[in-house]
Amino acid sequence: MNDTQLLRYSRHILLDEIGIEGQQRLLDAHALVIGAGGLGSPAALYLAASGVGRITLVDDDEVDLTNLQRQVMHTTDRIGSPKVASGRAALHAINPEVEVIALRERAGPERLRELVRSATVVLDCSDNFATRHAVNRACVAAGVPLVAGAAIRFDGQLSVFDMRQENCPCYACLFPEDSGFEDVACSTMGVFAPLVGIVGAVQAAEALKLIMDIGQTLAGRLLLLDGRAMEWTSIGAARNPACPVCAQRDAHA
Repeated sequence: MNDTQLLRYSRHILLDEIGIEGQQRLLDAHALVIGAGGLGSPAALYLAASGVGRITLVDDDEVDLTNLQRQVMHTTDRIGSPKVASGRAALHAINPEVEVIALRERAGPERLRELVRSATVVLDCSDNFATRHAVNRACVAAGVPLVAGAAIRFDGQLSVFDMRQENCPCYACLFPEDSGFEDVACSTMGVFAPLVGIVGAVQAAEALKLIMDIGQTLAGRLLLLDGRAMEWTSIGAARNPACPVCAQRDAHA
């Protein structure tokens, strides 16, 4: 690290758990963020501010006026711009040293497998079950840890699915594809603006911990937030030995 980086990241470096070695791990890392909306905005901003060296944003949508109530990466003057382009501008504004790859696309299963293989950690900030399951399958196949978040109305949830741990469940263990869960959209159900900020920030925190290998992550736990009462609930999450996605996997080194 040069003198400017040592100064920029000094408050991280002062933490015994991080230090120069941990900060260097962040600088060398590649975070893949699926979705540049309500969750992806705070998550990506904190990743960039923290010094994650390369961040790939994947989203096929454009900035809309209705997004600005909660999607803090975007601004009024960027309405109509691709969200990934707007996000790249926001991330470079806070940290111009970060490499930001902006992919305006709706990545399918094969494309996700390709993208995940080069990532240190994946953050699922999408808003539909089809994408979540596709991202999960790609992460299981590649053995790359996944930080998944969701938020609707006043309710949030988070977990970490770390395929490097033999007994850690994958997303499909908790939410099977054939379970009949229905997608609910912010456009029809609404969402409390700070809720996505809270959930997205926790996603960033879990991703940073995974990169630096510090602390205890949410692997094996599902964290639920009731934003009305501001109460957190932590539920143990077990691996399903019959899961069609991860049952046959070996623990990744």
